[in-house]
Amino acid sequence: MFGAGKAAAKTPPVDVKVLHAKIGQLTLENDFLEGALRKVGLLSDVR
Repeated sequence: MFGAGKAAAKTPPVDVKVLHAKIGQLTLENDFLEGALRKVGLLSDVR
């Protein structure tokens, strides 16, 4: 119970803007790849 405060102090602060940018980038990549795979016929229309 005493170590909980020390573990929390060691974690770096989370930058929400960086996380949102990463999520946006991954979303764009997934949308692009999904469209490309559908066009080639490797991905079915049913999820």
